[in-house]
Formats: sequence, structure tokens, C-alpha cells
Amino acid sequence: MIDTKRIRGDFPILARKENGQRLVYLDNAATSQKPRRVLDAIAHYYSEHNANVHRGAYALAVEATDAYEAARTAVSRFVNAWAREGVVFTRGTTEGINLVAGSWGRANVSRGDTVVVTAMDHHSNIVPWQILCQEKGATLRMVEITGDGRIDLADFGRALEAKPKLVAFPYVSNSLGTVNPAAQLTKLAHAAGAVTVVDGAQSSPHLRVDVRTIGCDFYAFSGHKMLAPMGSGALIAKPELLEAMPPYHGGGEMIERVWDDRSTWNKIPHKFEGGTPNVEAAVGLAVAIAYLEQLGLEHVAEHEQQLARVAVERLSQIEGITIYGPRDHRAGVVPFTYGDIHPHDLATILDRDGVCIRAGHHCTQPLMRRLGVAATARASFYIYNDVDDIESLVAAVRKAGELFRVLAS
Repeated sequence: MIDTKRIRGDFPILARKENGQRLVYLDNAATSQKPRRVLDAIAHYYSEHNANVHRGAYALAVEATDAYEAARTAVSRFVNAWAREGVVFTRGTTEGINLVAGSWGRANVSRGDTVVVTAMDHHSNIVPWQILCQEKGATLRMVEITGDGRIDLADFGRALEAKPKLVAFPYVSNSLGTVNPAAQLTKLAHAAGAVTVVDGAQSSPHLRVDVRTIGCDFYAFSGHKMLAPMGSGALIAKPELLEAMPPYHGGGEMIERVWDDRSTWNKIPHKFEGGTPNVEAAVGLAVAIAYLEQLGLEHVAEHEQQLARVAVERLSQIEGITIYGPRDHRAGVVPFTYGDIHPHDLATILDRDGVCIRAGHHCTQPLMRRLGVAATARASFYIYNDVDDIESLVAAVRKAGELFRVLAS
């Protein structure tokens, strides 16, 4: 079980007051807060071990390199990677997907080929493929969603009839909370001959992820959504794919030899980590992983799903509220609209009561068009949230409704 009262004490920012109110942070799908042990690990690294990695023979450089590579081992274990060298550190999911598009995509996608994405994808898993398809003369095929906010498996099957080169989809939707059947989708895509890319930004913080069980070819995630520093994350890939891919960035660390007119490349994963890396982010990510593993990802998922069920039930009691996404099983994400109140106005009013939610299209404009709205309000939960936070959310939403009714009269 998740002991939220104890956990809240690990997060200094949650002691902050907002307009005299207890801070109720419900924007975890955008970014999570950081526990003290992650903050302390970053400070300790800079205070005791800071040096450039992989380049020095002196003690500080060895210590920094050891910490950086220990973080790679932690990530590999966390997702059950195919091999440790298949873990490429990135700034997050967006860079990981762009790396695949810019390297594997440019080397393998040609004119007339098809790339498949879904209508619930984040822009980070749409725009890189749009750019690639426009550059190569390929076709981007978007799979539709069902009325209850799931990937339409019938349309997914129709998209696979084109024998696409690559299929990309989110494990968990950031805008709907839909938990997609990642292993099933991967198996279907592989049967059609496609390489698969899974956007794991919203799954790694909340679910026990095993990339071997999923069976995908590439899996990208962000650290900042799972208690780690911003600018942290990784691309997990099958090593044989990385071996065959050309470099994504040129510069230091990713080379083996450089001549006047040509270069050869370092071994993986370093071939894709040109330049000085964000060592502090990797160190913080390793500590965040240890924190989550201590709690147990199964407990995290159960806790958030329970909060989502309570939030859906309580918000549904307010006349004029429309909730989007699956009702029977979802991650800890609850998007909604409230009558004619614009989500941005709603979020601004809730902030007066110290309730932090996200409002907008959540980088999923194609999805918003299919829902028939310009934006939604989105409450998203994590390990330090509890039912009291939901009660604060519901009370603040009711207060906003009363305010707008007075203004309209």
C-alpha cells in the first residue's frame, strides 16, 4: 500500500502554501515533483564527484563515470532492457523518438513507404514522423480511436494492411489515461513487418514496464515525470538495431577515429551520446528509480487507478461536467470539461485554492479535434496524492461553477 502522508514528507515543495492554501499538485502528467533524496543526490554529485565522464584518468573523472554508468545499469534493470548497451541516455521521450526518426527512419524509410501513428499520440510521437515522411515522400497513416477513447483495433488492422515500415503508439495516453495493449499492438505490427516505437512517457512512472514482454523495438521515456530531474530519460532499443543505425549527432564521445575526411564511430550506446552528457540527470534518475522500486510499481499503479476511479465518480456528480477517456480502467489521468467554462479559466480559478491542474490541448491537437473540444482540464495523480486532494479538486471546481453562474446572472 502507498502511505501518502509519509511520502508527502519526502517532497519539500509540497510543504509550500499557495494563496494561503495547502498545495494540491495534480499536474503530474506534465511533470512530477522531486523527493529530497533525488535533490540530495544531485547536490552530492556536484559537491563531491563532478567531472567530465569517460575522458579522465584521475579519481574525480572515474567517480563521475562510475556514477553515470551505474545509472545506465539501473535503467536497464528497471525496464528489463535487452542489454545494458541498448540504453541510450536522452533528454527525455521527445529526444528519444526524434533519435529513432532521425537515425533509423532516415536510413530505412523511403518514398512510398508508410509510417503508422495513432490519433491519441502526443505531438512528440507525431511531428517527428511527419517531418520524416515529408522529407522521404512517405505516407503518415493515423489510426482512429473509439468512442470510449481507445485505439480502434479494427482501424489499426486496416493500417497494417499497407505493410508499414514503422508503427508508433503510446503505452498510456497523456490526455485520456488510456492504457493501451502494448504487447498486442506490437505483435500485430511485427506480423505486418513493421518496426515498433513505444512512447513510454506516461507508463514508466506508473506501471511495471518490461520491454522484453512488450516485445517492441524501441521504447522511450522521460525521467522528469517519474521523480527525476528535467532533462533526463532514455531510449531503450534492441542492440542490433542501434548497431546498424547511423549516428544522430556528431561530436565528442560518439567517435572512434577522426581523419580529415571521414570518421568511424564509437561502440553503442556511446555512438548516440555525442557531447558532454547530463550526468546529474542520470544520477538523479537512478535515485528516482530506486525510490519507485522501493515503493513497488504495482502499488503505485493500484494507488493511482483508485484515485482515478474516485475522481471520476466525484466529478461526475457535478452537473455540466464531461469526462473523457475509458471509464473501466485508466491510468491516473482524468480529463474533463465543465459546461461553457474554458479550461484555462477553470485552471486559473482553481489555483486560487492551491489546486494545480493542467488546461489545454496537452500536445494532442488531433485528439482534441476528434473529441470535439479545443481543450480540456486535466487532473493527474501520483504517489503523494490522496482522496483529500480529490476532495479539494471537487470543492474548487464547484466553487468555480458557482462563480461563473453569478457572473452570468
